[in-house]
Amino acid sequence: MERIIEFSPAYDKRDPDPTKDYGIHGVSLRMVLKGQRGAVQFLLYTGWQLPHVRDEFKWTATHVLPADVGYHSPVPLYEGQNKITESCEYLDGQACYYDGSGLAAERFFDVLTHEGDAGVWRELERYYVETFEELE
Repeated sequence: MERIIEFSPAYDKRDPDPTKDYGIHGVSLRMVLKGQRGAVQFLLYTGWQLPHVRDEFKWTATHVLPADVGYHSPVPLYEGQNKITESCEYLDGQACYYDGSGLAAERFFDVLTHEGDAGVWRELERYYVETFEELE
């Protein structure tokens, strides 16, 4: 199993033109466990904003949001599931069927705060087995 940790940078993509306004977003942390059958992930929005955004909104780094726990599968895992992309970076360029849950992310966040990354990797391994055991 391959373990991947990604930090995506914060951004400020506000624009007076509503069709070009993509808002602001803080740093995201993504932990991905990639195996032969697919990949599972935990996504956390850290709330870490760009300095000028923190100043503008008097923002602190306390706005953490456990955003998602989900899977990337090369095949649909339920009837009617649609592809989200033809080329997924976590599936070595294969098509991707994705599903996830923000509510499940809360539990993973609790594990992270109590046990650190070792606990999250353990839970991702369990989730991987639960998700992909039917594909064997």
